[in-house]
Amino acid sequence: MNSEAQQILRAEFELLRQEIIARYESSGMEATGNWGKTVQVQQLPNGFSIVADGYIQGRPPGKQPPSEAILQWIKQKGIAARLGNEISLGSLAYLIARKIAKNGWKPRPGYEDIVRSVATPQRIQQIINKAGQPYIAGFTTEILQYLTPA
Repeated sequence: MNSEAQQILRAEFELLRQEIIARYESSGMEATGNWGKTVQVQQLPNGFSIVADGYIQGRPPGKQPPSEAILQWIKQKGIAARLGNEISLGSLAYLIARKIAKNGWKPRPGYEDIVRSVATPQRIQQIINKAGQPYIAGFTTEILQYLTPA
């Protein structure tokens, strides 16, 4: 990959990462605050990718999430203060985790798809246009050198 294009892609993907995290934090979907920390720019042999824990769009039924994460969420959302002595926090966390394992979890209706709201087709095209310029310039130079008699 052209090093200039690589630098452009790295910078653009870092901007996307920062915007995705900012949108997530301002969305009201933040539970424990850990998802934003998992968003990373990953270099691939032929480009870059943004990776993160997949639970931003929900979680399918199956493996039970750790009760500790649910307990942290209960405390951060102020649910613990509203419970009084009706049920212990540990028991509630276990029951919620078990229900998620059984039924999965989906964001509330009306929440936007955070990643798609930032990485729009228009935005991706802008990145392609920026990163493509060094390729075009280099390719044109190579063709002209090849066609020019020595």
